Amino acid sequence: MASLSTLTVLDKSQVSPPPATVGHRSLPLTFFDLIWLTQPPVHHLFFYELPMITKPHFLETIVPTLKNSLSITLQHFFPFVGNLILSPSRKPEIRHVDGDYVAVTVVESGLDFDDLIGNHPRDCDKFYRLIPLLGDATKAPEGYLSIPLFSVQVTVFPGAGISIGMTNHHCLGDASTRFCFMDAWTSIARSGTDESFLAHGALPLYDRVIQHPALDEKYLKQAKIETFIQDYRPASLSGPTNNVRTTFVLTRTVVNRLKKRVSTQLPSLQYVSSFTVACAYVWSSLAKVRDVDLQIFGFVIDCRSRLVPAVPSTYSGNCVAPCGAFGRKSELTKKDGFVTAAKLLGESLHKKLSDKDGILNGAEGWFDFEFLIGKEPISVTGVAGTPRIKFYDTADFGWGKPKKYEIVSIDYNGSISLNACRDSSEDLEIGVCLSETEMTEFVSVFNSDLSSEVLHMPS
Repeated sequence: MASLSTLTVLDKSQVSPPPATVGHRSLPLTFFDLIWLTQPPVHHLFFYELPMITKPHFLETIVPTLKNSLSITLQHFFPFVGNLILSPSRKPEIRHVDGDYVAVTVVESGLDFDDLIGNHPRDCDKFYRLIPLLGDATKAPEGYLSIPLFSVQVTVFPGAGISIGMTNHHCLGDASTRFCFMDAWTSIARSGTDESFLAHGALPLYDRVIQHPALDEKYLKQAKIETFIQDYRPASLSGPTNNVRTTFVLTRTVVNRLKKRVSTQLPSLQYVSSFTVACAYVWSSLAKVRDVDLQIFGFVIDCRSRLVPAVPSTYSGNCVAPCGAFGRKSELTKKDGFVTAAKLLGESLHKKLSDKDGILNGAEGWFDFEFLIGKEPISVTGVAGTPRIKFYDTADFGWGKPKKYEIVSIDYNGSISLNACRDSSEDLEIGVCLSETEMTEFVSVFNSDLSSEVLHMPS
């Protein structure tokens, strides 16, 4: 477990957009946002290798550059500096008023940088000190609750590098929204102004072009706003735990072999993609570690291009639909368990994406899992990230690509992360958080199955 004495807070700042650039603006939440209202925040952590970095250079050059570029970026991405406003008497919204700010914390760390950026099992507790907390919610005399949505922590490891941790409330947006923000911030940081971004970047679309009042009302009622206001406590990750996080890499060669095995055994299966087989392989491996019979694997699908009419890719907010499959441990852990997992996931994807009534068909029951509660123990695995959105390529503040990218929020609920690798976007990087005992077993299963009959063609 990381010692608390290994980190020192150097500065706490409040970064706002330049004066008179945003003003009073608001953005109503749609049902796409409301379904995430009660979920934990999202934590992203980027590590940059800078072997010659000193504390003075960090404080005098890097930190001011990051703050200035963040301020300029916020004028174009006002929800990031706004607050979530929850009231019993009106629809939830993200609101910005003059004076709103993003909390930026600057920290010095004595943790082992090389250990943190490795792929081997590393103590999860160490990472929790590198991600910022969201600010405290405040309750106005009028009865509404104001919740900060975004915060930043910049940490220096003298003589090794820096990390940039970002935390956002899930209502703020999905991976596409975060990617657009990151693309703008890094572009502005590299150039010092927003001229290049405005000339070549993509401004976010704030028009609420998704109009489904019935779904809005359904998920607004399900959110139980009055109770939420009374009971709200921002979720956070903290130690001590006995959990470790490990990064696994599936190379393009291995992924292609996995795809070929599935296609050979299931020639009629749709969506035998890199994402599908990677998820299937991890799912079948986890089933061997988790001693629960009913196994659920879920992920989300970006709906922007799949709605009718289609929504622009720059739409700001959440715009994803859940998808997933159920399986039994007995079928997922047998000799052809990986292929079974691929079949279940591929069929679920095909059903969701080929529905003649559109991707929103059944949306009113997306998260109605009451039929499972109390019936029997279940193991749920979700996926954070997607190889389609290449954070490694865009997260360059002027020091090159991140050396390592971690989605720390998978630690809340036993999810995995899945992204394109740093140096080859056709290789896949998978992050897993488990207890030390489970991880030892999972590493053995994951690696042994890759060299066993799982990848060999049936005779």
